[in-house]
Amino acid sequence: MPSNHKVLAFVMAGGEGSRLHPLTATRCKPAVPFNGKHRIVDFVLSNLVNSEIYSIYLLVQYKSQSLIEHIRQSWTMTRFIKDHFVTVVPPQMRNGPEWFQGTADAVFQNIHLIESFKPDIVAVFGADHIYRMDVRQMIDFHVKTGAQASVATLPVKLEQCGEFGIVEIDEDHRITEFREKPESAKPMPGSSTHALASMGNYIFNADVLLQALHRMKETGQSDFGKHILPSMVSSHKLVAYDFDTNSIPGTESYEEHAYWRDVGTIDSYFAAHFDTLGATPKFRMTNSRWPIYASPDQAESAQIEHGTIHRSVVGSGCVVDGATLDHAMLRRSVLVERDARLEHCIIMERSRIGTGALVRRAIIDQDNDVPPQERIGFDLVQDRERFQVTESGIVVVPAGFFPPRATANPFLSPQAPSEAWSDHAPGMEVLT
Repeated sequence: MPSNHKVLAFVMAGGEGSRLHPLTATRCKPAVPFNGKHRIVDFVLSNLVNSEIYSIYLLVQYKSQSLIEHIRQSWTMTRFIKDHFVTVVPPQMRNGPEWFQGTADAVFQNIHLIESFKPDIVAVFGADHIYRMDVRQMIDFHVKTGAQASVATLPVKLEQCGEFGIVEIDEDHRITEFREKPESAKPMPGSSTHALASMGNYIFNADVLLQALHRMKETGQSDFGKHILPSMVSSHKLVAYDFDTNSIPGTESYEEHAYWRDVGTIDSYFAAHFDTLGATPKFRMTNSRWPIYASPDQAESAQIEHGTIHRSVVGSGCVVDGATLDHAMLRRSVLVERDARLEHCIIMERSRIGTGALVRRAIIDQDNDVPPQERIGFDLVQDRERFQVTESGIVVVPAGFFPPRATANPFLSPQAPSEAWSDHAPGMEVLT
């Protein structure tokens, strides 16, 4: 049963996402597209709403216009129900001309929102991960254990500890140490190979959080993982919530239990897409009992003229005309012409893959008109002269790198039906 506590959520959506460049050249990390029609931010927002947490502030900062437009179009909550909202909050600079200096500082700069809302509990969640989670189960654990702050955790290999906040716990799940991205760490209880890592999702008693934020400002600290939580270990009861115990209705037996991915790099972002493919995927996008909500879809149905398609996603408005798709992810309004071949690719909105073009292990960002007979992903030395290529060999083609050809492509035309997802007006940021 859901907790009766009054909950206010802050979603930290200001991430610059430098390791996802060039996908973050014109958009912030939470706004980066994922799968056929989602964006990364949709996962945390869906988890909160499915958990019956409807009062949500989204704190934004870097290159936020496309994220703001996505929230406006996709996450409008009814105005007739009290405390139902998803509201975007940019830096208010109420305490001086400063951008958010860290996650805790972002909440501190909006401390008036907590004081006016008067919640019992404040959830502070990241916006950068692919997962399903019933947040109410974590809140119930927080209340049951008498915690003042709780940290969602999961096991990670010891060699990965430098990428996460690492916690040590006692037999009652109480956190005895919290270190942000340590060079080495002790194994978690019952394991010799894994440590317990923070997922970047926190639950606070509201009064405790307010006290911690005021104290933080006095000491010049700015971040939850680096400063606030480590400093609270000795003075407050912090507990580790085991994400592995979280139960989601509608999860199939073949899915990876407690699936969670930090898609902060091109390699991890690319791999997570293919975890969603197939009849028995690691993470099934279509769970009607715990949906991941997506942006509104105004495009026509996809059309398959003919071709060969194996384990692929073909988004609405796409046209496949005599092409071969093998582990391909096509977002909205993609045209794949005759004899083109896509192998392990992500193709974003309004792109065209020309006749006879061969593309493998690549991400083609939106509004690209890949020329006929083009080769991408076959000669990585040559590819590196034009594109970013990861160490594992994934090629990333920036948005608009290949300009429209003289022959008409309706998806790249200013009169295209998918105009709502782009913005060519002078002086405005491209909505990606």
